[in-house]
Amino acid sequence: MSEFPPTWGLVLAGGLARRMGGGDKALIEIGGVTILDRVLATLSAQTVGIVINANGDPKRFADTGLPVVADSVPDFAGPLAGVLAGLDWLAGQNSGGEWLLSVPGDCPFLPDDLVERLHAARRKMGSGVPLACARSGEWRHPVVALWPLALREELRKALVEEDLRKIEVFTARHGIAVADWPDRPVDPFFNVNTPDDAKRAKKLIEQRRVR
Repeated sequence: MSEFPPTWGLVLAGGLARRMGGGDKALIEIGGVTILDRVLATLSAQTVGIVINANGDPKRFADTGLPVVADSVPDFAGPLAGVLAGLDWLAGQNSGGEWLLSVPGDCPFLPDDLVERLHAARRKMGSGVPLACARSGEWRHPVVALWPLALREELRKALVEEDLRKIEVFTARHGIAVADWPDRPVDPFFNVNTPDDAKRAKKLIEQRRVR
């Protein structure tokens, strides 16, 4: 990681989890370990620190020992609002950090080379491309992305003044590189949205243990 800029991790756990019947998808246990703990274990080896974006009572994440920031844009404005909250938090640290890696809090199989490969993809595209996101197979994952602190105010303007909600509309304006991962035998960006997804994730983890 030393050849890339110091990068902070942002876990987006602010969704409403409607298809799971409410609650926090990140706190669902898969194979005896919460999805959040799996995400944090993967990110901690790649980032200089981690912050969680979540709305509501932050105490439910207290056992992580990590800072929890809520959206500043009201009415559950989606992942872009979570990214803005993360960038605002990073700016407030005065640490000199300029990069944030966002990931969803419901992906138990995230790869351990996200920071490295996303920065590599961004650099390959040239200095005019400030953003990078992940893709597996034919599917792009706009929430798994690198965000420069330099775009913080542009993002705030898009959210507050334009009521923009779609990540891909915002990133297309500024230029985005794409880093590819295989989606076999397990898609690293498989996310748990429904009870059936949780069952499938459990089976995938059990199969890994057998191997």
